[in-house]
Amino acid sequence: MEVKKWTYDEFPNFTEEVEGAERLKTTGNEIGVAFHHDVKYAEVNGITLHLQILRPFTRNEPDKVYPCIVYVQGSAWMKQDVYGSCALLSKLAAKGYVIAVVQYRHSGIAAFPAQVQDARNAIRYIRVHAGDYSIDQDNIFVGGSSSGGQVAMFCGIVKEGDEMDATLYPGVSAEVKGILDYYGAVSMLEEDGFPSTLNHHLPDSPEGMVMGHVNLRERPELREKATVECYITNKLEIAPVIILHGTKDRTVNVSQSVSLYRKLNACGKNARLYLLDGADHGGAEFWTEEVCNIVDDFIKTILHVSN
Repeated sequence: MEVKKWTYDEFPNFTEEVEGAERLKTTGNEIGVAFHHDVKYAEVNGITLHLQILRPFTRNEPDKVYPCIVYVQGSAWMKQDVYGSCALLSKLAAKGYVIAVVQYRHSGIAAFPAQVQDARNAIRYIRVHAGDYSIDQDNIFVGGSSSGGQVAMFCGIVKEGDEMDATLYPGVSAEVKGILDYYGAVSMLEEDGFPSTLNHHLPDSPEGMVMGHVNLRERPELREKATVECYITNKLEIAPVIILHGTKDRTVNVSQSVSLYRKLNACGKNARLYLLDGADHGGAEFWTEEVCNIVDDFIKTILHVSN
């Protein structure tokens, strides 16, 4: 065999029969997932923020572009483990989505809405650098889990130039086609909204810290400021929403998602709610083939309508 720079089509297939060997068919359409780690997307007040990017690829279509999900990893608004969910998220990436896991400024260094600003700037970065990561810049979604679910919801509510917006990429849109809310901490109104938080609403609670290390029992206006449903109106334009929540969530009461879903419906918004019977706060139940197919169908329905 001649040694040269072979193209795939030119290279001869090995067809010799080998006793005892089994030959398995391939198509070239099998999807793999590449991992681009610690991609810097912003620097804010001396703090460098990164993305963990999961990028699908196939043999047959090396130049194909994919819809992107900018995913905000939950952490009770504290310092995130941005690597922890990558293995599970790869199951969704293998459906044909680039997934960019967002690192935000945590509550120890920045109060709400810094986390929303960071996620929106991550969306803008992805749009600017779409060509580097096989992304279709016209089809970007935002999602997140727990505190990240709250941030994702606000990403879809905030408009360009709003008080909660602080762009690092002037002229670049942070608009999204849809929102994926995984058991989001979307409300601070309920007294039992965080069933296992013994210091509920106090300055050292997760919610108290992210709102400026304040006593939220004395600041109802701040509780409303961080509650998604307080912004939902008939006039509000918001992308379609899918909500997934476990019925035995001991960290974020499922009633938060139910209340948000009812408010979205009452205001005529496109929303789906899936209650995972017996599921706690996250876990493998949210990444089964069935659930990933539900999310995949949600996204593809939006893409079909918009395209």
